[in-house]
Amino acid sequence: MEWEQLEYFQTLAREQHVTRAAQLLSITQPALSRSINRLESQIGTPLFDRQGRTIKLNKYGELLLKRVDLILKEFEEGKNEIQSLLDPDKGEISLGFLHTLGTTIVPNIIGAFKEKYPQVRFHLKQNHSNWLLDNLQSGDLDLCLLSSFPMESNIAWTPLWQEELFLFFPKNHPLAKKESITLKEVADEPFILMEEGYALRVTIDSIFEQVGIRPKIMFEGEEVTTIAGFVGAGMGISILPDVKSLDQMKIAKVRISSPKCERTIGIASMEGKFLSPIAEKFMQYIVDHFQ
Repeated sequence: MEWEQLEYFQTLAREQHVTRAAQLLSITQPALSRSINRLESQIGTPLFDRQGRTIKLNKYGELLLKRVDLILKEFEEGKNEIQSLLDPDKGEISLGFLHTLGTTIVPNIIGAFKEKYPQVRFHLKQNHSNWLLDNLQSGDLDLCLLSSFPMESNIAWTPLWQEELFLFFPKNHPLAKKESITLKEVADEPFILMEEGYALRVTIDSIFEQVGIRPKIMFEGEEVTTIAGFVGAGMGISILPDVKSLDQMKIAKVRISSPKCERTIGIASMEGKFLSPIAEKFMQYIVDHFQ
């Protein structure tokens, strides 16, 4: 069955006059008749009652017309929706980002971009790196803001900025008031860290390996705020980025003087995946903003 057959059938069913329908479709009457005959052959029954030069939609044709109207309506709406998404100044962007970027960085970027393109719509997802990468590969996300991480070869990742990592202590810890400290000075402290496999944990494990420390891990969590909560309760210390939403009343941030502790944040997209013009603009906007 050809798409044109449905359009021809719909027009003829509404006009119920071959000459007028052919004129509306800009085709010859024989071409219209042949198309309808093929459609009826494929359906397995006549769709019109023919009496001389007049035709009238029969009960089978009426049933099919309801379905064809829906099919063509859905197609037209889908086409219009795609055209709106392809508009260079509007459309929807699906963006994923790490929890730690959701307090100021991502809201500020989106707010500034929407000042330039007020009609753009954002579909936002906040989660850990593994989840973000899975949803990027499945096509649910156009772009992701996440830290450097072992990635599949079909993922393009552009570094944007370096994010310093700090030691966090309970407020009453003897080292909490120091301006800076080496990691070796806290080698025997109990640590509260992200679960294994998370991007931040991969970075921290690499830092520990550099200085030959095997940390004593008291608890592994999935959220930075949860880890900070355990630190504030005196359960141990942690290494985290400077997240503005952390409760500074119960924890203290101390700079690590040695080794250099930081992670790289970048933007990821799928190699070869089509990005709408507005998503391309947003990606370039982010790259230009940080580089």
